[in-house]
Amino acid sequence: MNNIESIKTWLSTGSINIFGMPMSGKDTVGRELAKMLDAVFLSSGAILREAEENHECDPSTATGFLTPTDTFFKIVLPYFKKPELENRPLVLSSIGRWDGEENHVLASLKEARHETKAVIILNLPETVALFRRETALELGDRGLRGDDADPKVFERRLQEYREKTLPVLEHYKKLGLAVEIDADQSREKVLSDVVVALANLAKKS
Repeated sequence: MNNIESIKTWLSTGSINIFGMPMSGKDTVGRELAKMLDAVFLSSGAILREAEENHECDPSTATGFLTPTDTFFKIVLPYFKKPELENRPLVLSSIGRWDGEENHVLASLKEARHETKAVIILNLPETVALFRRETALELGDRGLRGDDADPKVFERRLQEYREKTLPVLEHYKKLGLAVEIDADQSREKVLSDVVVALANLAKKS
């Protein structure tokens, strides 16, 4: 059995949650991983931006600040029970970024039969994140969020990650769910390292 098939068998209808600071490649890796695993890719930012456009919650994603926890609980957590997600594995991008949200995320996913099997942490130095942002601006990279063109908003996102998300990751480490990956590599190498790490988890289970 190859790595992908091994991961699929181990993952079943479970979920993998990917975290990392801005410009670490969470969504890029997440989308490619989801394709490999025939999984559904879900980004909390995309879910919340859709809710903002539909006037289901107040705008906040473009400010750089994390969405308030009560809004996150109301909009994102029920999403896991959507009929179209039933019996499908999930690859998540930063679902539950604020310290204190993680236990609710774990419980909601388990209740929806998408139990969290692993949390991938894409480690990237802030200096590299800033360099990637500048490079993306120079190249007109469409993958760069529009609000990231504002350096104050981007710095705010980094600060939110430091203050609110890093404690979440420490919690996952203590639970033994975290897998750390060096994100200061090519996208192909990062994805390859993620697949190998998940395959190793599958073999141990």
